[in-house]
Amino acid sequence: MPPVEFLIFGVTLAGVALFHRRALPIAAAGLAVVIACEWLVTSFPPGPGAAGLAAHFAHEWVILVNLLLLLVGFALLAAHFEASGLPKAFPAWLPDDWTGAFALLAIVFIASGFLDNIAAALIGGAMAHTLFRGRVTVGYLAAIVAAANAGGAGSVIGDTTTTMMWISGVPPVEVLHAYIAAGVALIVFGLPAARAQQRYAPILKDPPRSFHVDWPRVAIVGFILVCAITANVGVNAAAPELSGRIPVIGSAVAFAIAVTAAWRRPDWSVLPGAVRGSIFLLCLVASASLMPVASLPAPSMQSAFVLGFVSSFFDNIPLTALALRQGGYDWGVLAYAVGFGGSMLWFGSSAGVAISNMFPEARSTGRWLREGWPVAVAYVAGFAALILVLGWNPHS
Repeated sequence: MPPVEFLIFGVTLAGVALFHRRALPIAAAGLAVVIACEWLVTSFPPGPGAAGLAAHFAHEWVILVNLLLLLVGFALLAAHFEASGLPKAFPAWLPDDWTGAFALLAIVFIASGFLDNIAAALIGGAMAHTLFRGRVTVGYLAAIVAAANAGGAGSVIGDTTTTMMWISGVPPVEVLHAYIAAGVALIVFGLPAARAQQRYAPILKDPPRSFHVDWPRVAIVGFILVCAITANVGVNAAAPELSGRIPVIGSAVAFAIAVTAAWRRPDWSVLPGAVRGSIFLLCLVASASLMPVASLPAPSMQSAFVLGFVSSFFDNIPLTALALRQGGYDWGVLAYAVGFGGSMLWFGSSAGVAISNMFPEARSTGRWLREGWPVAVAYVAGFAALILVLGWNPHS
């Protein structure tokens, strides 16, 4: 019989899936029950009682604060981007049929290779909101999240999990081949999602006759992204140990928003929804980190494949940490599996939670699975393509 903590976590996830309009209180209650269970009955991962709880969150607080700052900060960034009017210019550059919808997904995919996948997803969401007049299918939202997660899978600055691998000593070249799987996946989920979106709400064929681009807001978006990228690359290259002690990237984003607020006022109205969605994800991440997972199955092609499905409901950050301690994985295969696998459910990745803050209808797990089924097919196709091309090449 599995430990009781897993049963509690499973019930929490089922509650989130069935009652998505009450996702936050369900996730918070699940975390509270897990903490109470480990305090009174079992034990926290570092040890029993208050000391064990304090030790655990002394280790986890950096990840949690970083996620909070990034989710909220990039929500404000996306609002800046949409308010800038620049998305209204895209109809002049994109094709007028379903290929335009696919091109938008490709833009998100490419951007995520050097941006955080949360930022890439939210920028894609802002573009979609304008290009499709606010009428975006949940299947296309799932595709935007999948494009962001796939685009970051082969880059050590494109996703939290790959950055963790880099910090732990995995050379960037050892995750780069994840792009073979990610590229195949983009085609498999992107084509049907783009066609379905075009049928539902055709892309704007021409930009509005009178629209103004607020270039200072565009500059602010660029400044925030440059601060995030510089903090990520700079700290991991010069002092990687700091990334485990200080929420560097999130702090850089918060700093950039604060110093530019006098130039152009951010849309503070997005904060309540962004904060609620962020706290929801933090509750799930904190619950996942408390699970008594002593080890993963022995590293193999099969176990890496299964981890992709597991990461759709079990946060991929602790999964990646366990895999790094264990060693013996093909890091490119693992990066694709845990990075892209979370796209299969809206709460399976931080990018998915961020998009659901922008489009609340995406919180319907049933619609995500029903309309976003190409994402699961794409995961399998991408994984198979990578194994067929390069095979399984584990590293210590």
